[in-house]
Amino acid sequence: MKLSSVRVALAGALLSAALSGCIVAPAPGYYADVAVTEVAPPAPQYEVVGVAPAAGYIWIGGAWFWESGRYGWRPGRWEAPRPGYRWVPHTWRREGNRWHMQGGRWERGRREGREERGRR
Repeated sequence: MKLSSVRVALAGALLSAALSGCIVAPAPGYYADVAVTEVAPPAPQYEVVGVAPAAGYIWIGGAWFWESGRYGWRPGRWEAPRPGYRWVPHTWRREGNRWHMQGGRWERGRREGREERGRR
């Protein structure tokens, strides 16, 4: 009986130690929708847009992101359109001595059909 209790206790301790290392968290600055820093962002980089991979694709311009204590440029990309949505680009705005970045995102666009015009 004693040997069985020791095995269970040892197995429990090993399982606890293994699970304590399993911390799931997003990478800093990658999934955040808003970044704040006291360092002004550099000027946007010039990008060669090229040809869309298919008709209707939209170009999402590159932007400076605050990552690991410094700015890093993420290049632009082509993306398939999302019906009913419009792309709002990344923006940096100054508030006092700090710079705030709002990440780019898809927002529901306004409907421009007959029923929308009739409500105006």
